[in-house]
Amino acid sequence: MLSLSVSTRYFLYRDQADMRKGFDGLSGLVRNELQKDPLSGDVFIFFNKRHNQVKLLLWERDGFSIYHKRLERGTYELPVISDSSLSAELRSDALMFILQGVSLKSIRRRKRFDMSNNNFQTHSTSCIVNG
Repeated sequence: MLSLSVSTRYFLYRDQADMRKGFDGLSGLVRNELQKDPLSGDVFIFFNKRHNQVKLLLWERDGFSIYHKRLERGTYELPVISDSSLSAELRSDALMFILQGVSLKSIRRRKRFDMSNNNFQTHSTSCIVNG
């Protein structure tokens, strides 16, 4: 069972990733393509072209960890993101929805206090992406 924390940042690599890449290849994508530090403790998420495989790369205090899952049937639904950047920050619950096969279009959030704006907001399905 994979445990996701709300205090961890999750970055989705929006291009297709070669699932043959291991620790060094994925950390190279993080550093060179996403312009982020793979040693930051953030989790970096990679999907293949068919969206039936996912890899999560994480630096722990003493080395890299990779979580790799291949679906036997079906595909992962990725969030629709309006900007053209190569990465997007996801909320931990959004990542869990993706991994569990929940349709992202069906998610509706109720009003909650949002610390980033210091006000109450109505969240829609686009709120699965931080920003």
